[in-house]
Amino acid sequence: MLRRASGLLRWTSLRLRLVVVFALVALTAAVSASGIAYWLNRNTVLDRTQNAVLKDFRKALEDSTRSLPLRPRCAELQDAARQMASGPQNYAVLLIGVDREGKACAATTDKDLLTLKSVPKSLRTAVNEVRPVDESNHYAHHLYWQRQEVGDVPYLVAGAKVIGGGPTGYLMKSLATERQDLNSLAWSLGIATALALVGSALLAQAAATTVLRPVQRLGHAARQLGEGRLDTRLRVTGTDELADLSRTFNRTAERLEQRVDELSAREAASRRFVADMSHELRTPLTAITAVSEVLEEEADSLDPMIAPAVQLVVSETRRLNDLVENLMEVTRFDAGTARLVLDDVDVADQVTACIDARAWLDAVELDADRGIVARLDPRRLDVILANLIGNALKHGGSPVRVSVHTEDVRRGDAADEDEAVTTGPAAGSGTRSAPEGTVDEAAEAPEARPRPGGGQLVIRVRDHGPGIPEEVLPHVFDRFYKASASRPRSEGSGLGLSIALENAHIHGGEITAANLPEGGAVFTLRLPMDASPLAGDDGRVGDPNGRDGAADEGTEDER
Repeated sequence: MLRRASGLLRWTSLRLRLVVVFALVALTAAVSASGIAYWLNRNTVLDRTQNAVLKDFRKALEDSTRSLPLRPRCAELQDAARQMASGPQNYAVLLIGVDREGKACAATTDKDLLTLKSVPKSLRTAVNEVRPVDESNHYAHHLYWQRQEVGDVPYLVAGAKVIGGGPTGYLMKSLATERQDLNSLAWSLGIATALALVGSALLAQAAATTVLRPVQRLGHAARQLGEGRLDTRLRVTGTDELADLSRTFNRTAERLEQRVDELSAREAASRRFVADMSHELRTPLTAITAVSEVLEEEADSLDPMIAPAVQLVVSETRRLNDLVENLMEVTRFDAGTARLVLDDVDVADQVTACIDARAWLDAVELDADRGIVARLDPRRLDVILANLIGNALKHGGSPVRVSVHTEDVRRGDAADEDEAVTTGPAAGSGTRSAPEGTVDEAAEAPEARPRPGGGQLVIRVRDHGPGIPEEVLPHVFDRFYKASASRPRSEGSGLGLSIALENAHIHGGEITAANLPEGGAVFTLRLPMDASPLAGDDGRVGDPNGRDGAADEGTEDER
């Protein structure tokens, strides 16, 4: 398919179209000129030969029959025919007459070629026809001719009757020489047409190169501009339309560069504002959080009328603290300062720890084999899991099922087809509740853990709720997206799934959301088993302050 598409592009290229148009115009002009030249030369050659032959035949017929009696003998007719045929035009002669005894006599110089039967009937009729003599017609008989082929050889056949009585004469002249001359002329014109076609193609190629070189430079510059090189400019020479197009491109690129610089400056200022605001809010928030914790501890001793307000202050303080932490994390992602701190992670233990730390053991079913070890950032993996599982618990239906397995990605013959081979338990192949106690110490021994290899880690989080509306699916990872405009406020910050997706991207992975046919939504997390290529040589490229992840608690998005 790719080969066919590239061939179609070549055949529809502008250069080819220019060459083809030039060639067609040149071919049409050359064929027309050659045809007109051939037709004019053909008429000229045939008319010249025909006029010379007919003139010689008329004169020879008059001279040879002048000395003949009115009723000549056959021998006399034969001698006259030979005398007529011996002229420079080299044609066969047939004389038809009546002797003294009233018998018809036919004398021919070539019995195999020219006889009375070989003369076309229409020509004999025209020769024998007697026309009335008047002012417009001074003779009763005229000289008539026509062309015919005998055995693929063209001949000129003519006939005339001696006025005042006497024999009727016919001639047959071969036009083979003229045909050969015309064939030679046709070949010459054909060769000239072919040369004109080749010349026009070369001229078209030169013209196309002259025209397309600026267009190619423009296309290259447009590709560079599309790749982000906003300082790309074209060298302008001349005053033609292509030069004007280059000037327009340069002006457009300059304005685009200015606009992008302005937007980049505004975006940088916005990021600095959010970062500064978040940092400035952390100090008073720390104090407010401490006070709210004290109030929460003393809630039982407070006046029952005041207790609900205290609980509201405590919950909103926690929510504001989470929002500030998430804003700081989003700022790090936007600024490109978020880094990975890699470690060998037993995925099953990591998922179990995430569920246990948030007291979700009773609401979550885990389907994972221990021993699946990946080299990832454990803090960021915990943030991803907390957000996905917390979102499923809040917006979906219990139980929430978490399945973990690996896939070996193999490159097939096609450049765009991957074959995934499952090496761990498949999603939905079975359910197993999360363990209540601790895991086997032998399984956690470093020497017993396999090192992470190639392939992908696949974690699916499925709920049994109503699913995600189809119009919401494309936006579930958008920041501050609300599924319903009538519910602009939610318990979550609206950044949880966005931060989870950014954490997956920084690992070189992806998160997708979909609805299952049997009901419920499923979020699929795919991460590489070893994210070391994305980190430094020591496997750690992080914030020097040691804080480059989001808060440990998950933040749910509005579904």
